[in-house]
Amino acid sequence: MNPQATFQTENAQVMSANDQIWRPAVKCTWQIVLSDPIKLNLTSPSITPDVQVFDIDLFENPKSTIDALHQLGKRAIAYFSAGSYEPDRPDSGEFKSSDMGKKMDGWPREKWIDLNSENVRRIMGKRIELAAQKGFDGIDPDNVDGYDNKNGLGLSKTDSINFVNFLAAKAHSLNLSIGLKNAGDIIPSVLPIVDFSINEQCVQYNECAPFTAFVKASKPVFHIEYPSELKSKVLKSIYAKDGQAQGATEFSTVLKNMDLDGWVKFCNKSTAITPTTL
Repeated sequence: MNPQATFQTENAQVMSANDQIWRPAVKCTWQIVLSDPIKLNLTSPSITPDVQVFDIDLFENPKSTIDALHQLGKRAIAYFSAGSYEPDRPDSGEFKSSDMGKKMDGWPREKWIDLNSENVRRIMGKRIELAAQKGFDGIDPDNVDGYDNKNGLGLSKTDSINFVNFLAAKAHSLNLSIGLKNAGDIIPSVLPIVDFSINEQCVQYNECAPFTAFVKASKPVFHIEYPSELKSKVLKSIYAKDGQAQGATEFSTVLKNMDLDGWVKFCNKSTAITPTTL
């Protein structure tokens, strides 16, 4: 039996039977804050910036924060790493040594994990359940592109495709939308079963073209560039064209610090800082 075909069938059945799944529109405005929990409660009259979607950490933000976002008419996406081991997460002790591969370049405390492991899938299923319990609208599962890195596990594109299908089936069964994080090589295979893209640095690396498939499918691309990594000429092109530079037409572009703190800059050069608890 083809596991990819099985998950695609399950996704199709869930999505056709369920109209409660949030499906964001192209050009949605957004902010992403992962360094610390955002500072918000049910008595907060507003949040900065006044955008439609907030991508925040699954574990660090309590349910009351998501409730407060909803009270303000905002949507909330739960970030978690689906393809790597992080030592400081509440469920880190559930990973087995056999689940782990090489350390991640640039993130020496994290390790790639085996996307085919039943234990890994059990852990990720529980994370998606936690996102639903907290009231998130969607999930942002990071690091599903182990095939494109020295992972030490022999991971392939097929492994990532099957894993994304697994994550999508689980998310949709719980009325959660799901984004594809980076992983441009597998877009043709998973576009039908994911609801949006979250991309980092496609302008910097001249890799935006594959992600335009999302826009053509009426699905947004939540796009991040890091000014510290860009040449001034490229930055000027982003500002001059309202973010529609080098293939990024119709993307929801934000400029962020590398640690993804509360600071954000938009293509019109306006800036904002989302308050955090730390």
